[in-house]
Order: sequence, then structure tokens, then C-alpha cells
Amino acid sequence: MVDRPNWERDGRDWPNREHSRFVTAAGLRWHVQVAGDGPDLLLLHGTAAATHSWRDMLPLLAPHVRVIAPDLPGHGFTDLPPAQRLSLPGMAASVAALLQAMQVRPVLVAGHSAGAAVALRLALDGRIAPEAVVAFNGALQPLGDRHAAFFTRAARMLAGLPFVPNLMAWRASNRAVAERLLMDTGSRISARGVDLYARLFRHTSHVAAALGMMANWDLQPLLRDLPRLQPALVLAVGTNDRSVPPAQAERVRARLPAARIVKLQGLGHLAHEEQPQQAVDLLLAEIRAFEATSISPSVSELPYSRTG
Repeated sequence: MVDRPNWERDGRDWPNREHSRFVTAAGLRWHVQVAGDGPDLLLLHGTAAATHSWRDMLPLLAPHVRVIAPDLPGHGFTDLPPAQRLSLPGMAASVAALLQAMQVRPVLVAGHSAGAAVALRLALDGRIAPEAVVAFNGALQPLGDRHAAFFTRAARMLAGLPFVPNLMAWRASNRAVAERLLMDTGSRISARGVDLYARLFRHTSHVAAALGMMANWDLQPLLRDLPRLQPALVLAVGTNDRSVPPAQAERVRARLPAARIVKLQGLGHLAHEEQPQQAVDLLLAEIRAFEATSISPSVSELPYSRTG
């Protein structure tokens, strides 16, 4: 039996709980946080994270935009789908169904790590049409680069062994282990953040979703399609990121020269958790940039406009 996080127990003091709701879409029961009023901003967390990853950003963004932040399939408090739907196209299709059910049309999407890949797949497939996609330490290159095929096969083998998620959940539920895993990303986050990750890591469904994503992830089609991306792409790169080498951003820009790189000095893979205000400022600046060229009165009158 797969052990899942329980909302009444594990979510009892979940960050921004007052903004949480549960929505059914694509055959899954999703945990989604919605806050604020204004143009829609979609936030997509990375592998093995959940909505808590945006815990400090959401209250800062809500006065300016309507924030929509789901737990991705199998993560946090969202149902675990069949393994094949943990692929990049499968994940994007599931998120698209959720957005349709909620009638969400994001003008800006921010994705962290693998969440950035999901955001780009959504845009490339025409499922969303944002003005821009902001990738915080986007995992947009194959894991292990030249050795990607080996890592994918290894992950698929591990994900297929029933005891592996249980074993990994048991190991990672130890707070010291969770803290070490997070520190290995090059980031130093708050004790509260570590506790929330450790809380999720103890559940096999959450770990199984992370393993399943690794096993089914294929970024080559995404990279091949990237040159036809319509929205602007901003690559926010933590210079101390040990999970996604900062040099990968240059390789992404080589495929899409219009992409812009923003360096987050001294920050690691969880840069948006280390310095949430810096991440928020970057997102609001992007909204202001395309708001300045908009002719829509409803947008130009927003409280964050250049003249406001």
C-alpha cells in the first residue's frame, strides 16, 4: 500500500493553508493554492517539492497578481498518477487539464527545476500562452548530460522495485538526512523549510513520484522544440547551484538566443527559497515589462504599474 501525506495530519500547519483548495481534474485530486487578484501567475515547483516551496513568495505576490500554485501529480497532497503520466508530456497534459478545469490563463509562468520544463512543454504544445516563462534553476538539460541514458535506465529500474520508495522515504524522513540532501543543492534554507521537506520525504507516494519522474523524463524533444518557443524565456540561475550546473543556461540560450540569463549571485538550487524577495522582484519586473506595452486598461491600472 502506498503511503500518502494526509492533509488533516501532515497539512495541519501547511504554509498558506488558508489559500488551499482541492480540485479534481485529469482523474486526479489536486492540492492547489490560489491567492490574490489580478493577472494569473502560475507557479510550478520542482521534483520532490510541493507548494511549500513557494511559501514565502506567495504572500509577497498576492497583492499584485492572482497566484495559482499546484502540487504536481504525485507530489505533496496531489494524487499519484500511473507511472507513464509522470513523463514530461504526461505531466504537462495533466497540468493543462487542471488549468482548464480552473479556467486559469496565466500571463506569466514561473517554474523551478523540473517545473520549468513542464512550463515550457505547456507553452510549446500551445496549452498556455503566457507572455513569459521564468525558469528558476531550470532542469532543462538531460540528467548527467552524456550519461543521461544510463541515469534514466537506472531510475526506471529503481522506480520499478516496490521496496525502493519505502527505503528511500525511510532514509530521507530523518531530518538530518533531509537537511544534508538540501544542503547538497548548494542552498541554505530555513529550519522550517527543512522540516517541511522532511515531512514529505517520509511518505512513499511523494518519493515514488520523484523517482517516477526521473525514470520517465526525456528532455531531448523539449530541447529540439525550444527554438519555436513564443513566450519570452528568462533563465534565473543561482551561481552556487550544485544540482543544475549554471553553465547549462548558456547551452539553453545557444538553442534559443532570445533567452535572457539573470544570475542570482551566491544562491543555490533553491534560490527562490533562500531569497524569496529577490525572486518576487524578478517576477514582478517581468509583469511590469509587458504591462508597459499593453493597451489593456485593466492591466495598466494594476497597483504594480510603472505609473502606480
